[in-house]
Amino acid sequence: MTSKVDLHVHTTASDGRLTPEEIVQRAAERGLKYIAITDHDTVAGIERALQAGTAFPSLTLIPGMEINTDTLTGEVHILGYCIDYKNKALQVSLDRLRHSREIRAKKIVDNLSGMGIDISWERVMELAGGGSVGRPHIAQAMFEGGHIPSLQEAFIKYIGRHGPAYAERERLSPEDAVKLVVMAGGLPVVAHPEDVDELDSFLTSLKRAGLVGMETYYNGYHRDTIRKLAKLAERYGLITTGGSDFHGLGSSHETPLGGVQVPIECAERLLKLADRRAAEATSS
Repeated sequence: MTSKVDLHVHTTASDGRLTPEEIVQRAAERGLKYIAITDHDTVAGIERALQAGTAFPSLTLIPGMEINTDTLTGEVHILGYCIDYKNKALQVSLDRLRHSREIRAKKIVDNLSGMGIDISWERVMELAGGGSVGRPHIAQAMFEGGHIPSLQEAFIKYIGRHGPAYAERERLSPEDAVKLVVMAGGLPVVAHPEDVDELDSFLTSLKRAGLVGMETYYNGYHRDTIRKLAKLAERYGLITTGGSDFHGLGSSHETPLGGVQVPIECAERLLKLADRRAAEATSS
């Protein structure tokens, strides 16, 4: 059964395989009512998605993004919803993050070469299609070159965080990412929180920085996990959100668009909060 809500979707503007227009078309065909475009470190796909969405009045497009941040023990991803995607300061910050991604990707390609796995940097950039380059593009180039039997193998054996070809990028703290979303008039939400070490302590500091929500309904989460996260969100006064983290990879293992059952109230509460904050900003 397809959900009516998917608040975690990627396009070709970052590491997804479908264009913003194709995502909108597929969401409308599947009967979704709310989707959020949340590409990594870029808002480049939002305008195109919004324009495509005018053909489907029953579908509401929420402008968003996903910011990858680093901690001492791993990564924390911050989703930003209802952002002013034309904000100049936001554009400058995201440009810097994307440049850091490109430098990191080049280092990973060089590291792979040193291991005897030669892939073309030009092909990696071609796969990125002018969008934000990421490790999935490297994995695809490795797969095309016959170096791995599956895309997952690239992360497991080579380019995952603890893999021999991994390289760091410019560090951005989760708190700084939350503040960046708030600066752009958006609503920050912590993504796939089961991946976050010491989640309780992180939520305290992120709430102080402006966090308003936590992704609770997510690709692969068991109902016990969802129940636990929902209680945690309630304790911290956070809106629960959710989504498929859809990339359109064409894999039988990927959760389809709208494939995670997200209560429609999640989207409605986000939009209500965004409207209230916009009204407060106008009246102040």
